[in-house]
Amino acid sequence: MKKIMTLLLCPAILLLTLLFFTSCGEGGSEGAYDGKTITLNVYNWGEYISDGFQGSMDTNAEFEKYYYEKFGVKVRVNYTTYATNEDMYSKLKSGAGTYDIVVPSDYMIQKMIEEDMLLAFNPAKNISNWANISDDFKGEKIYYDKESLYSVPYTYGMVGLIYNTALVDEEDYLKESWDLLWNPKYKGKILQFNNPRDAFATAMYLEGLDVNSTDKSVWEAALRKLSEQKPLVQGYVNDEIFNKMTTASAAIAPYYAGDYITMLDQNDDLAFYYPKEGTNYFIDAMCIPKNARHPEIAMEYINYMLSEEPAVANAIYVGYASPNTLVKNSAEYREEMGEEAISVLYGVSPDLINKDYNAKFGTACYKSFTPEIQAHVNTLWESLKTENSTELWVHITAGTIVGAVLTLAVYTTYVKKKRSRDYRMRDKAARLAKNTK
Repeated sequence: MKKIMTLLLCPAILLLTLLFFTSCGEGGSEGAYDGKTITLNVYNWGEYISDGFQGSMDTNAEFEKYYYEKFGVKVRVNYTTYATNEDMYSKLKSGAGTYDIVVPSDYMIQKMIEEDMLLAFNPAKNISNWANISDDFKGEKIYYDKESLYSVPYTYGMVGLIYNTALVDEEDYLKESWDLLWNPKYKGKILQFNNPRDAFATAMYLEGLDVNSTDKSVWEAALRKLSEQKPLVQGYVNDEIFNKMTTASAAIAPYYAGDYITMLDQNDDLAFYYPKEGTNYFIDAMCIPKNARHPEIAMEYINYMLSEEPAVANAIYVGYASPNTLVKNSAEYREEMGEEAISVLYGVSPDLINKDYNAKFGTACYKSFTPEIQAHVNTLWESLKTENSTELWVHITAGTIVGAVLTLAVYTTYVKKKRSRDYRMRDKAARLAKNTK
């Protein structure tokens, strides 16, 4: 493994190093050094960084300024996004794109380490702001990178159930169980994930099955449970959960805690719980691909994102919990997010929620599949989506909304961004007005 030099270089040495790497033949225009500007390619989830919208901090632009002031070298951040871990993995694996920073989820980081796709850059040695990351997210505490060599945690969270208190009976939601997704009382008002990993998991946590099982029969048992649910499901969706739940066109949906915080701003009837049977606990982390063109600048980028101002801005914008102690202890962050958001994000320990599940299976976190199990799960998922148990109205509805979905996807991207910021600002203004009375 090529040794990565420390971030604590003087500007002159770093500049000489960059010139040396450039002279060694970086091909293509993407990331090429032209003597004036270096392109840093960052590949991240959509809506996953503060970008200057509605007065928020544009952390990428601020990094460019910071880097120039520190090193006298112009860097342009070329920031692109992906929708799923699998999309990101496929693009890197195929060689269709070369990136300096990627932000995969835990199980995908494990897979990429196993396939020698990530650079071991040793954050404890080379990232001075590594100290800002809580010890709960270092070393043996994280199964996918037990020596903390390949990744720096960016956000974390858990999946739970969002429900509408005006449409769901108290006796049902007070059980705090995944079983709510199988309650026939709410037929046609239930949403389910439109991806196999998360959808299968809802059935597996409920039934006490291992979400990382290598036994095909376990996945077939989960499929039977999802088949029981299918006649009750209004639709298999992902981003559409936001609009369907905020407009009360659906009553129950599994989703991520961070997104619930944004939904609540739009509909006061919404509520949330982490199911008692256990739930997915995930960590997304910043990594450097092994073929990155500018690993030294990538490390400086990561280091910058761990400093207080950008870390707080990103956490407020994204809405997920942060492993950065400067964020959690920030008065600005806690005031901006509000008490309920802080309670949902940090008030319940993943270890406590998953205590029984972890004791039985080791972890409630997703781990990387073997190719054989991955193929089997994909086959089962396709059989679920195409089986004849779907009612006729579902097919008719699906046919009529195909065009609308494209429009909705664009609309949702804009609205999620705007709502998240606007409504938190509104709530902050209301609290300040109340305090001055």
